[in-house]
Amino acid sequence: MKLDEYQTITAQKGEGFYSEKRSKFLAFAHHVTTTDEVKELVDAYRKKYYDARHVCYAYMLGADRQEFRANDDGEPSSTAGKPILGQINSNELTDILIVVVRYYGGVNLGTGGLIVAYKTAAADAIAHCEKVVRQVEEEVTYQFPYVMMNDVMRIVKEQQPRIVSQQYDNTCSITLAIRKSEAERLRQSLAKLSFE
Repeated sequence: MKLDEYQTITAQKGEGFYSEKRSKFLAFAHHVTTTDEVKELVDAYRKKYYDARHVCYAYMLGADRQEFRANDDGEPSSTAGKPILGQINSNELTDILIVVVRYYGGVNLGTGGLIVAYKTAAADAIAHCEKVVRQVEEEVTYQFPYVMMNDVMRIVKEQQPRIVSQQYDNTCSITLAIRKSEAERLRQSLAKLSFE
């Protein structure tokens, strides 16, 4: 994968399941982009599965994969959230939340058993997701006199950035989003127009 690309999942929820010694592990993978979305979803699962023993989760946010968290929700330390996060990492995903709901079956699984259970449930949820590669975009804003409109639009046509916003007045302004690795070339092409 290129430096300005990252992998995530589509908005379609992925579901997974694992059962061991009568304990049931229900896993759900969601596309998320903010910690507020994470909190809302985790709260919703806690309400929906109020009778479950544990609602553990892990998430990863941002193209640079720097914002993440793992939560064991009362399971022994690092036996739930960490194995879930491990599956997110081994699939190199971001902008994803995986929640695993555990119904206790009356038999203790031990730390090794728990790690396998949470890891397997999370992997199953990911397996039921559609993965997509997205580009890291950078926005470029350019101001120009109206007479340069055709020249600016020619560059837009050639380099194919996404038009975020445009304003036409005595001084026009256009904001373009383009793949990060191509942003500098776009800036230079637009800058050259000013001197033609």
